[in-house]
Amino acid sequence: MGGGVCVFRLASLLALGFVLSCVEASLGDIDPRYRTCVRECQTTGITGENIISHCQSKENDTSVGGSWYNQEQIYVQWKQLNCITDCRYFCMMQREGERQSLGLSPVKYHGKWPFLRVSVFQEPLSAALSAMNLLMHFTGWLSFFLLVNYKIPLRPQTKRTYYEYTGLWHIYAILSMNAWFWSSIFHTRDIDLTEKLDYSSAVALLGYLLILSLLRTFNVKDEATRVMFAAPILAFVTTHILYLNFYELDYGWNMKVCVVMAVVQLLSWAIWGGVSQHPSRLKLWTVVFGGALAMLLELYDFPPYMGYADAHSLWHASTIPLTYLWWSFIKDDAEFRTSTLIKKAK
Repeated sequence: MGGGVCVFRLASLLALGFVLSCVEASLGDIDPRYRTCVRECQTTGITGENIISHCQSKENDTSVGGSWYNQEQIYVQWKQLNCITDCRYFCMMQREGERQSLGLSPVKYHGKWPFLRVSVFQEPLSAALSAMNLLMHFTGWLSFFLLVNYKIPLRPQTKRTYYEYTGLWHIYAILSMNAWFWSSIFHTRDIDLTEKLDYSSAVALLGYLLILSLLRTFNVKDEATRVMFAAPILAFVTTHILYLNFYELDYGWNMKVCVVMAVVQLLSWAIWGGVSQHPSRLKLWTVVFGGALAMLLELYDFPPYMGYADAHSLWHASTIPLTYLWWSFIKDDAEFRTSTLIKKAK
């Protein structure tokens, strides 16, 4: 029980930090010299020694303004660096060079640190680490699938798994891989559509994991009771995603929603691990506390080292080993429940 209290205090600290951080303005994009540079670049197609060919054709500049569903196809936007993106990037690099020569620290532009671009990858390290997390979830899910279907006993009558949460973890795997896929795309190409898909996928995953955590920790096996648990959360998460996509992408409100769902999950898993005396509770607690500590990287943000590695990318890096450990716990839980049910059947 003491572990749960510690998680609650840590999560509360994180929540406060996130709420405070979301109200900070981006100093870079309100800099008059930066704004003048971007405006002139869009007009002339030239900034410093760089010639922006996309600015010569106004029809290419469709990623700014308007609704995301009216914009050109995502693969076109991803492949073609449009006028406004190039102008912002080169003006940002030019302004940061001027600031560095004056001994000033880097500042954020449009909510992001000044990253060095690699080809079409706007945040190459975060994009690569997101892809690594996707791979870790795929390999974790694959090993879980092989375990429950081929390595542990099946029910003799139905040939189905003894583990009551098998299907729920399969859905979790799909949502996790989807979320990390869009995270990788968003860090590669930051446009309105990829941003909304990234946020929506993350919220959907977090909401589903909240449902799954409550079902597992309260040991809910009856289908009707599961629906009662899931329905209100599912309705809220769906409404929230629709709000973000079709009304307003409110970063502050979205962060509060995500933090609350994360806090409830952390408490549920941490307390349940102790109360149930689960044989793999140490793995579970390591993931819970490790995940909470990793989120401190989001709280104590810092500029990218050498133009690539910032706190957010390091947070993505920290989730890779935690994902491996998390799927290891899920497999242990499947074996534990299967063994328990077989013993009861005898």
